[in-house]
Amino acid sequence: MDAIVTLENLAALLSLIYVLLAAKGNIWCWPAALVSTAIYTWLFFDVNLLMDSGLQVYYIAMAIYGWFNWQKSQSQNQAQIQIKSWSKKQHLIWITTLGLLTLTLGFIMANYTQADFAYLDTLTTVFAVFATYLVAQRVLENWLYWIVIDAISVYLYTSKSLDTTSYLFIGYTLIAIWGYWQWRQTYLKQ
Repeated sequence: MDAIVTLENLAALLSLIYVLLAAKGNIWCWPAALVSTAIYTWLFFDVNLLMDSGLQVYYIAMAIYGWFNWQKSQSQNQAQIQIKSWSKKQHLIWITTLGLLTLTLGFIMANYTQADFAYLDTLTTVFAVFATYLVAQRVLENWLYWIVIDAISVYLYTSKSLDTTSYLFIGYTLIAIWGYWQWRQTYLKQ
C-alpha cells in the first residue's frame, strides 16, 4: 500500500506542475503531463475507475500532441501561445453531443463492466477528453470545462479513498479558475 501512496503522490505532484505550467502557457507542462498520466493509468485501473484509466492513455497521446502543437507556435517566434475563443453556439453543440455520448457510454459501463460510478466516471472522462483537446488547441474556454470536471472529480476520488488525488483536484479547481483568468488576460491583449 505504501508504494501506491508514493506513486499517487508523485503523479499528483507532476499533475499539479502540469496544470500550473499550462495555466502560464509554458510548454514544459506537457512532459509533466506525460509522466503523471502514465502513473495514473495504472493507479486508476487498480481501483476500478476504468474510464479514468482509459482517459490517462488518451492524456499520454495528448501530451505528445500538445508538446508538438505548442512547439510549433514557439518555433514561429511567438513569445506566448496564441489563444482562441469559441462561440457559445459551438460550445452548446459540443456539450449536447458529449452529454449524449456520456449517457450511451455510461449505460455500457454500468451494465457490462464492473466499473464504479459508471455514469459519473464517464461524464468526467468524456468531457476531459474534449477539454484536453481544447487546451492543446489553445481555446480559452477549456478552463471553464475543467472547473466543472475537477469539482466532480473531487467527489469521485474521495469516494475511492484516493485522498491525495482528491486534494489535487480541489487545487485543480482553483487553478482552473486562475488559468481562465490568466488566459483571458492574454486573449484580451492579443
